[in-house]
Amino acid sequence: MDMSRDQQIVRVSYVGIGGNVVLAALKAAIGVFTGSIAIALDAVNNLSDALSSLITIIGTKLASRPADRKHPFGYGRVEYLSAIIISAIVLTAGLTSLRESVAAIIHPTEPSYDIVSLVILVIAVAVKVALGRYFIAAGKRLSSDSLIASGTDATMDAVISTTTVIAAILYLTLGIKIEAWLGAVISVVIIKSGIEMLTETLSKVLGERADSELSRAIKQTVESVDGVEGAYDLFLYDYGPERIQGSVHIGVSDAMTAAQIDSITKKIQEKVLREHGVILVAVGIYATNDSDSLAGQMRATIAGIVWSHEHIREMHGFYVDQKTKTVRFDVVIGFEDPNRAATRDAIQKECEQAFPGYTFMIFLDSDVSD
Repeated sequence: MDMSRDQQIVRVSYVGIGGNVVLAALKAAIGVFTGSIAIALDAVNNLSDALSSLITIIGTKLASRPADRKHPFGYGRVEYLSAIIISAIVLTAGLTSLRESVAAIIHPTEPSYDIVSLVILVIAVAVKVALGRYFIAAGKRLSSDSLIASGTDATMDAVISTTTVIAAILYLTLGIKIEAWLGAVISVVIIKSGIEMLTETLSKVLGERADSELSRAIKQTVESVDGVEGAYDLFLYDYGPERIQGSVHIGVSDAMTAAQIDSITKKIQEKVLREHGVILVAVGIYATNDSDSLAGQMRATIAGIVWSHEHIREMHGFYVDQKTKTVRFDVVIGFEDPNRAATRDAIQKECEQAFPGYTFMIFLDSDVSD
């Protein structure tokens, strides 16, 4: 029986807990036996990594709770909060390591290495590298930021242990003491990694632009439905990994009946959910002047006016009501335009000059998806 996404994340996290607990027990025993404070402290670090996996499990369990009246969109974003906590743990570890490294640089001590300690560190490096690769691969496959963060944390631990081994070899063979300096450099790398993980997850919580590949694929799916003359204004709302809802506008002939349009929208929602796992909660309508030749000529002229301006991304929803002499359409202007409203106003002024007697309703759309 195939496991669900949540079950797979929990299983991967249990592997992480088991691996880190075994490493912690081994290091603690060797630390007590050899009197090595460094190895004993590294055992505590492994327990903190096991805590990261526990946080991932708790976050996944909470995120899988069904939607309710208080949270009608579900609890999927709890996974992002888990990733934030783990990123903070990585950042804290980096800052702590930097503090200790700087202290060792200012007040150097004679290092003490033995074969047992080095063997334990080499084993720890191998296990940590394996865990890191396992977590990151699973995190990417399952779209889990928490697993990716845990994998990055494990990889950083492996790097720290590797530098310790290198420092020990250099000291034993050449008498060079660089452990503290290597520790400071690696600490900065860990801090940078923690900040990047934290900002990336916070960016998702804040709300990012829709993934280009996904948005283009959804629009192609929408446009593949018979009767649809174009897909526009695609909004996607992220309520957690694989929990995306959205809305889209479509162009349809103004000769269509309400029943025909209703049938098209139902087909679109069903097809997008089946092919992309995205729930379209709304499908808006733009009517097109299929039987009005004058409207077609006006559209061509107005399109020339619109596209003569910089930063134009799209023009859609064009419709001419000849009875009321009203022209309405939407224009998408890129965010790099320093004054998008002014550009829209300039377009409207030029259109009114080209077609006196007509009222123009030009709506400024945001460039939210490709």
